[in-house]
Amino acid sequence: MYILDTDTITHLHAGNNKVIENIRKVDDDDLRTTIVTKIELLRGRFDFLLKASDINQLMRAQKLLYRTEELLSQLPILPIDQKAALQFEQFRKINKFRKIGRADMLIGCITLANKAILVTRNVRHFHQIPVLLVKNWVD
Repeated sequence: MYILDTDTITHLHAGNNKVIENIRKVDDDDLRTTIVTKIELLRGRFDFLLKASDINQLMRAQKLLYRTEELLSQLPILPIDQKAALQFEQFRKINKFRKIGRADMLIGCITLANKAILVTRNVRHFHQIPVLLVKNWVD
């Protein structure tokens, strides 16, 4: 199973050829994302829409929001289940993990709980998490 991180979905949305090529190599049933990524993507789209300064930005923001919602509707969304929550609680107690942002830590814990591979361009954000398998399909 491959879990697409926020940045990978953003690059997919933008039409990044390497991301598209790698996704074509994987069975659709093996692609997922997390509730955290869904929140991050939609929050960004909502903010852009609400902060639009003119009609062109407003219409573009709305179009991007709809496209993002459509893309997310095609991917199963993994929740923070009991196993991921317990993993998160354990990691929060370890000093070296405190530098990892909360959202990234949650995404990493969901990935570990599902024994999946995280697909992200931000490999360095996740390298401290033990046994987390990470791939970069962007560069």
